[in-house]
Amino acid sequence: MAFFDIEGYDPVWLSGLKKIRGAHGDRLGALVGKRLQRVHLTWFVQYCEWLSDAPVVVDFGDERLEITHWKFDEVSLTWNTIDPYGKPAWDWGDPEEPSPLEWRQDVYPELSALEGQVLQDVELLEWAGRDMAGGMVAIGFVFPHGRFTVFNALDENGLEYTEPEAAYRRHSLAG
Repeated sequence: MAFFDIEGYDPVWLSGLKKIRGAHGDRLGALVGKRLQRVHLTWFVQYCEWLSDAPVVVDFGDERLEITHWKFDEVSLTWNTIDPYGKPAWDWGDPEEPSPLEWRQDVYPELSALEGQVLQDVELLEWAGRDMAGGMVAIGFVFPHGRFTVFNALDENGLEYTEPEAAYRRHSLAG
């Protein structure tokens, strides 16, 4: 069975700046200069809320980055395995039942406001706080008129739209 029943999606968990940068740094850096199309989130229809355990899909047209945080410091970054357009909702094997989950890109106005902007930087944000999340790596996206960060919110994804806290060490991937 696929993760969250998302066909083709198989997360690969990594921890630590060195491993994440080694596996994905060049490809993340290559996103700089691309135009953001959409950010897709999994929407739990019954509860009218974002299912933050599921991947955040950041769509740049020719590249779709899928981000999922897990446990205290693990993150999976995968590329072009999720098609939020081809399967916008889940039927869990029963097409007669209403779908409990669907892909949405209009959930947060802060994300919608970034659509169409050209990415200026991708940052790996390493948490240097003295707590159990020490060493956790968040992914920050910087645009001319705003930013967003996908971070580990204790075993699920979290989103922020402000400058990173002082406890983050910022590692720019812009050329």
